[in-house]
Amino acid sequence: MRIARFTVDNDLHYGVVEGEDGSEVLHVLAGDPFYSGVETTLKTYQLEDVRLLAPIIPRSKVIGALANWAGTPAPAAPQFFIKPNTTVVGPGDPVTLPEYSEAVSVEGELAVIIGRIAKSVPLERVHEVVFGYTVANDLTARDVMETDTQWTRAKSFDGSTPLGPWIETELDTDSLNITSWVDGDVVQEGNTSDMHYSVAELVSAASEIFTLLPGDIILTGTPAGTSVLRDGHEVEVEIEGVGSLVTRIRS
Repeated sequence: MRIARFTVDNDLHYGVVEGEDGSEVLHVLAGDPFYSGVETTLKTYQLEDVRLLAPIIPRSKVIGALANWAGTPAPAAPQFFIKPNTTVVGPGDPVTLPEYSEAVSVEGELAVIIGRIAKSVPLERVHEVVFGYTVANDLTARDVMETDTQWTRAKSFDGSTPLGPWIETELDTDSLNITSWVDGDVVQEGNTSDMHYSVAELVSAASEIFTLLPGDIILTGTPAGTSVLRDGHEVEVEIEGVGSLVTRIRS
């Protein structure tokens, strides 16, 4: 099931997305699916007639996994950093580059969305706490990351976590292709089978550190490949089985 968050005439809705690419229909939900469940109404919209928003704005936190892909040494255990929810923007939204960086780059990632309060979750029960998955772009100021002693400025500027286009609730995450483009040129290619730690291992490990809340997001890491973004660039990240996320860069 694909669940989108969108506006029509400034009214906020959630909806179930159905149909083939290019002819999708949104079936409006009765309320917020994180708290009211998935209950459809009789109201529908064509995808082309709505404005898609970030499918979730975390009530609490965005959690990023670092050094989780082949090409970097595997850490002894999953490692994490935290981003505020002010980093989240939606599909097609412009992102303004921070003035303090000259080297912001793309990091296409699979994002895991938590669906219920969870603490110290064993691997075999991770599926019970995951609501679904979406596409993320963990925009990173690489020059700042190399000079600062921690990653807050590099990872947490406004707009540095584009998400979308919707949440896919049913997905086998073991082997998914991830591709990132800048103005049509491929800058990243990878497959989730190249992750050092699986989705289940990341969620379980994160839940040992802090309580996970509904709507929390866990970014699972990014394939190799860097780029330097400039004003006017259009970035696209596509994940097999989920969809494509476009972000427009401004300076």
